[in-house]
Amino acid sequence: MIEQPFIGRKAELAKLKALHRKATPGLVIIKGRRRIGKSRLIAEFASKNPKNKLWSFAGLAPEEEMTAQSQRDHFASQLASFLKLPPLTFQDWSDALDHLALHVEKGDIVLFDEISWMGAKDPSFIPKLKAWWDKQTTPMIVVCCGSVSTWIEENILNNTAFYGRVNLTLTLEPLAIPESRHLLKTMGFQGSTYDIYKLLAILGGIPWYLEQINPGMTADNIIKQLCFEKDGLLVLEFDRIFHDLFNGKGATYKRILGALKEGMEILAETREKIDFPHSGTLSKLMDHLVIAGFVKKHPLWSFKTGKALKQSLYRICDPYIRFYLKVIEPHRNKIDLGAFNDMSLSHLPGFDAHIGLQLEYLLLQNRQLLLNAMGVPASDVRCDGPYRQLQTIRKQGCQVDYLVQTYTKNLFVCEFKFKRRELGADIVDSMKAKINALKIPKGYAAVPVLFHIGGVAPAVETGGYFYRIIDIADFLE
Repeated sequence: MIEQPFIGRKAELAKLKALHRKATPGLVIIKGRRRIGKSRLIAEFASKNPKNKLWSFAGLAPEEEMTAQSQRDHFASQLASFLKLPPLTFQDWSDALDHLALHVEKGDIVLFDEISWMGAKDPSFIPKLKAWWDKQTTPMIVVCCGSVSTWIEENILNNTAFYGRVNLTLTLEPLAIPESRHLLKTMGFQGSTYDIYKLLAILGGIPWYLEQINPGMTADNIIKQLCFEKDGLLVLEFDRIFHDLFNGKGATYKRILGALKEGMEILAETREKIDFPHSGTLSKLMDHLVIAGFVKKHPLWSFKTGKALKQSLYRICDPYIRFYLKVIEPHRNKIDLGAFNDMSLSHLPGFDAHIGLQLEYLLLQNRQLLLNAMGVPASDVRCDGPYRQLQTIRKQGCQVDYLVQTYTKNLFVCEFKFKRRELGADIVDSMKAKINALKIPKGYAAVPVLFHIGGVAPAVETGGYFYRIIDIADFLE
């Protein structure tokens, strides 16, 4: 198998390098969504340190028949393979880890991949891992990573037994737009700016998804192959994610995401949509989806004080998850029957509109690019995020794609538009109506900003209404 190019993660590699230089054992926790490249990051880091051995162990994906011994047997099999020995057997995790420690040398890297799967069936796993770690004196790096971030949070990061023992925590985010473009280009994709964004609006910055494209195909045919053919990779991916991450118990999580697929909601709206009982459980389940990297929580805030209000907005922050629920799943039966094999995506009702909404999810993943394009230093940002003004007797309801409040009393009101055609003067009228609806404190300035890809009419370009008109094609550079 040909190894795909490794793009990005410079900051993470630098932090690992700094820790590796220390003459003491180092414990690293890496979190992140499935397919984000956690184990790939460690493989890349290890490749830059060829004198030191990488010991890589992966847990078995959860199945009903799985036992604690199944996981230990799998670990023993991997260890025996590394050591080129006959099969090993361990009845206890302490014995397994102690046997590993006999062979690890100075500077080596030990990776426990999908650690939640390794320890999920054995309540003694974490205490024994902690006791084993406390005994280590060999200067090595031990990396614990996994897609079930809630398990890592509860059992390691928030476990008092590990306080003061974790040297480095990394949370891998999707690749930024320029990095995603670099990966596509390195793989040989030569589509237009519009086609690149069409792909990124569905695949997000998830490296593994981007690596699945066939560079010799058009963007539409790539999307058809991945998303609209029977057994297409991204047709099946959603169910795999939920089976693996939630151990086959993802039905309630899926209902929550289904409620959010249309857009941002406060918790009470989601509860009403899915008819969830009034209890604290929904908030906890929502937090699990936030930690898993599928949902983003945006506290609403007061313009006057800059402080968070009681209510928060929740939205799906993962472009693929939203696209699956909104576009793929409703057509799943037809997809399985091959109904889209000879159909152009342009004939799929509202497909271009879906892509436009998907772009919002992509751009909101790239906050720093947005701020840079507006010329707003991060240090000047008091609050930012997608914004919704809830309707009351005194004020209209209003929703803003992205809003930035600065310490210098500016409110940057940002609109995202993804159209093939030029945007006409109606964009100015709709933006004026939105700003007029916002309840803006005295002394603040509302600053309209337009992000687009299909161009704007000369009258809009020269009209002087927008503070900045930003072509997101520039983000690909």
